[in-house]
Amino acid sequence: MSTESVSARPAGSVLYQAAAWVVTLLVPVALVLTGVRLMMNGTFLRIEYNMPGFPADPYGFSTEDRLYWSQIALDYLLNDEGIDFLGDLRFENGEPVYNERELRHMVDVKVTVQAALRVWIASLALLLLLGLWARLGGWWPAFLHGLGRGGWLTVLMIAFILLFVLLAFGVFFVAFHNVFFAPGTWTFLWSDTLIRLFPERFWRDIFIYVGLIALIGGLALGFGLRRRSSAA
Repeated sequence: MSTESVSARPAGSVLYQAAAWVVTLLVPVALVLTGVRLMMNGTFLRIEYNMPGFPADPYGFSTEDRLYWSQIALDYLLNDEGIDFLGDLRFENGEPVYNERELRHMVDVKVTVQAALRVWIASLALLLLLGLWARLGGWWPAFLHGLGRGGWLTVLMIAFILLFVLLAFGVFFVAFHNVFFAPGTWTFLWSDTLIRLFPERFWRDIFIYVGLIALIGGLALGFGLRRRSSAA
């Protein structure tokens, strides 16, 4: 085979095909973590706490109380402050907002969240760099194919996860926490602030919304790039 025939088909080279598969695997990561980041804002908190049927706090937090304290908890997860940012908080009667067990868990959550956000940024940056390489290196069709394939991979993964969440959220919730946190470090009393602010319904909705965002993104990539390939 001549050198000219090899260079005439760069998208078929082993290197470019391998890079296209890297693109495929990055897409679900980028889409899911984009959904996670979109949930981490005050607008989502306002919408969620005002959703019909959202459980009231039996220990007395109003919707306004939940919005106030949950926003501070969210700020802690996204900023560079130490745990004293939450540990110094007090209710009007002088009682601490969080006990020591809750504070230790929030440290673990912050480590996990900030690691996830770094992975999110890295996945987007890698997709951008691979896209630039594909455009300049002559393997753009393979790159687009990798994106579309990643979209369908995301759809399959998220469809399975959403079905699991809808049918057996309790099992899924426990399994999820045991993956990211040491067993026993994330369970609390019903009267603890973290449970009062973030009951199980809150987390179920989070998983559903993140899943739907990733599902929509995956379908858009899958169908959009399929139509583009057909038109080409």
